Amino acid sequence: MKELNPSIKHHLVMGFFIALWLFAFAFIIKPFDDGTLNFRSWFFISFGFSVLAFICYSILTVLQKRIYKNFSKWNLSLEIGSILFFFMTYLFGIYTFYKSPILNGGYSFTEFFSIIFIKVALILTPVIILARRYLIKLIPVKDDILLFIGENKLDILKIKKADLVCISNAQNYVEIFYIENGKLHSKLIRSSLKKIFEDFTFLVQIHRSHLINPSHFKSWRNSNTVILTQIELPVSKNYKESILALEFHT
Repeated sequence: MKELNPSIKHHLVMGFFIALWLFAFAFIIKPFDDGTLNFRSWFFISFGFSVLAFICYSILTVLQKRIYKNFSKWNLSLEIGSILFFFMTYLFGIYTFYKSPILNGGYSFTEFFSIIFIKVALILTPVIILARRYLIKLIPVKDDILLFIGENKLDILKIKKADLVCISNAQNYVEIFYIENGKLHSKLIRSSLKKIFEDFTFLVQIHRSHLINPSHFKSWRNSNTVILTQIELPVSKNYKESILALEFHT
């Protein structure tokens, strides 16, 4: 899977339904019964297993969003790692709960893993995979039109995201460079580079005075200069890692 829905809200809803489904399955089918649990204990183990599933998936939800934000991409390895992380945290969480004074379960860790946890993993894995694939369909379609609005009434620029090359600081203004009819144009807007960076998070900072659209990165001119579409810009030492990471992941 090469995409990820980073929405925490969508994944929390998914975690809630996974918890409900697990509770219903555990309470009705009773696949975890080791012969030592009465009805009260069985209710608590079903409830506890479902709540812990929600908690562990909530932790994964926050973690995967941070990873996605740092890498700006998702792949099959990250997807498999995320699911494995969920099951690892879930395993230790439910075993701790199982051996707590509330349940005082009779299985050892090895028995618990082979008899109980394997069943949990088998019933949860296909549900999680299908649900996560479905969440991709809920990703809103991104508008590829960028609207820059400055402090002055006439400071407005509307361009396609693909046409934006870079943005440079110009004292109390920013200079926006973009492609129009195959040629490089620019427009001054009264704003700050910091505000632009906060408003358009896909931009990459390569210098205290320059932001670039990563899709227009071409190559290095030398160790201190990058070549973009129809323009070259300096790269400061403090931001060089951003370009190196960009080069590695594209």
